[in-house]
Amino acid sequence: MALPWMESLTVWGDTPPAGKRPASEAPVRMAVLFSGNGFHSKEWWARGEGAQMELGQVLAPLNDFRQKTVFVRGLYNAEALKGNIHSSQTGNLLSGAPLASGGEIRSGTSLDQFVAQAQGRTTKVPSLVLGCEKSNPSVHKNYSMLYSSHISWTSPTTPTPLEIYPALAFDRLFKDSNEKGDRSVLDAVLSDAQSLRRQISLNDRRKLDEYLDSVRDVEQRIDHAGKKGELQGWRPTLSKPDMARPADGIPQDIAEHMKLMCDILVLGFQTDTTRITTLKLNNDHSSLRFPNLGVDYMIHHLLSHSDSADWLKVNQFFVKQLAYIARKLDAVQEGERTLLDNTMLLYCSSMLNGNHDANQLPVVLVGGGGGRIRGGRVLDYKEKPNRQMCRLFLSMMDKMDVRPGSFGDGRQPLDELSAGSAGSVRARRERWDRRGFPALSRWGD
Repeated sequence: MALPWMESLTVWGDTPPAGKRPASEAPVRMAVLFSGNGFHSKEWWARGEGAQMELGQVLAPLNDFRQKTVFVRGLYNAEALKGNIHSSQTGNLLSGAPLASGGEIRSGTSLDQFVAQAQGRTTKVPSLVLGCEKSNPSVHKNYSMLYSSHISWTSPTTPTPLEIYPALAFDRLFKDSNEKGDRSVLDAVLSDAQSLRRQISLNDRRKLDEYLDSVRDVEQRIDHAGKKGELQGWRPTLSKPDMARPADGIPQDIAEHMKLMCDILVLGFQTDTTRITTLKLNNDHSSLRFPNLGVDYMIHHLLSHSDSADWLKVNQFFVKQLAYIARKLDAVQEGERTLLDNTMLLYCSSMLNGNHDANQLPVVLVGGGGGRIRGGRVLDYKEKPNRQMCRLFLSMMDKMDVRPGSFGDGRQPLDELSAGSAGSVRARRERWDRRGFPALSRWGD
């Protein structure tokens, strides 16, 4: 006879298979935030460790989270250097894939969607793909601007649909009204079943009735289990949203638009409605303006070509969105850790600065990855030979218990991103070396 969940007793399933997390432990979440056109060339930096880590002015909004931040220098995507323009540097940011030119659309399955395809069925929404600027379907310098508009790709030829309306993103997570496609499986095929029943023998009718009754019984038990809630294992801190549904349409105030999308990202994680989110704050080659900052005389893309005080102000505005999310996540306690400790927030752009420098990409990782990432560090790969951005993605997948043989041009995760000792890092590398998973094709598609 099964017992209800008790904190003093081991949860059933708490001794997981190798490489998996205990059932009673909060899951790891992953979010990727992107802003286009790079950053102020003289103020994107970090040095030192722990509470004494120093951050450049661009990253100043993250000062409160220095001990939960890893600043990564020197990673790059080799394929992004071929076109040396906004589209060719953005369309493969999360895959490392070669891009088709001439207006053709072909990239690679992105990090978020690869993990969603492996783990997305554990939540109501496999992944949430959010944005604050509409996609651009034109062509620029022989590359489709759809590359500049999408960082999430479901397949090499399919950018994941981007949700820029806060109300619709909210509905995606929390709308529970039944649509036509949400009917019971039996209800949907009842007329066909009755028609078939008239055509078969008495014994087959009994078999059919028994079969349909068994399906109905399973449906009713699933429905009942969903209503009563699980008593065993980890449970999210919220069972329903604690904010009102946003108004329809796109907010005209860009600050309010971004804040709403940040709130929805946090809610998705807190309610465990999704564990994977991308938030594209703007496009590469962006046309956004920022009257809220007193910077309304020039669009984002043109601002990026100078290291002006206004460009720094816009950079900090974007990083403040990351800090806002981190603060909200860190305020949610999940057992011994916070929701931020159980999350990886990757913040990046497709170029270091507005001069299209993609020889090293700007990368910041905030959060503990379920206790598997030690923050307060600067990792420098600039002078190292194997500095593929996809190695970072393999490390992030590892924290999500997704371990392919390779991804893009990455063959091994970044050992330095582990929270363990040198011995555990070596052991993990050995497990990767002998792992029996079939390697992906070179570009993860």
